[in-house]
Amino acid sequence: MKSEITSMEPSYALADLCVLVDLPPRTVRYYVQIGLVDRPEGETRAARYSASHLEQLLLIKKWTAAGVSLERIRELLQGEQAPVPPRPRAIGSIEVKSHLTVADGVEIVIEPGRAGLSPEQVRQFVKGVMTVFNEVSGGQPGVTDSVQVAEKEQAKKGMKS
Repeated sequence: MKSEITSMEPSYALADLCVLVDLPPRTVRYYVQIGLVDRPEGETRAARYSASHLEQLLLIKKWTAAGVSLERIRELLQGEQAPVPPRPRAIGSIEVKSHLTVADGVEIVIEPGRAGLSPEQVRQFVKGVMTVFNEVSGGQPGVTDSVQVAEKEQAKKGMKS
């Protein structure tokens, strides 16, 4: 990520750069020290920062404001893919959810669309959860009946989709 400042490219003193990115000099120096920002050309008061330094700092500021950790920012600056944020739910939007009551006090909410599950995968998931719970709970009465009822409900929903 090291770039050389050419005479054609604008360069900034630390104070000027800090005004442009609205960060204190101490923060900029810290980012350079931990390797998030490239080292400037020159040292001490003669150090000059380029447009690429400005770009790096603006990205870091944007991501920290969004709550991204400095470690994750390092990964993003090294070329990893940025996470795709979940689409915000719009007012008035409709979502289909399945509520699986495993036992009294144990429920699972499944949003097949968001989870990327087909109706068959949801059925398999429900069956698996109920089977595991049955094993863990020592075969409580009615648990196997719940599996069958849940499978029937899921089958009905699968036919409607």
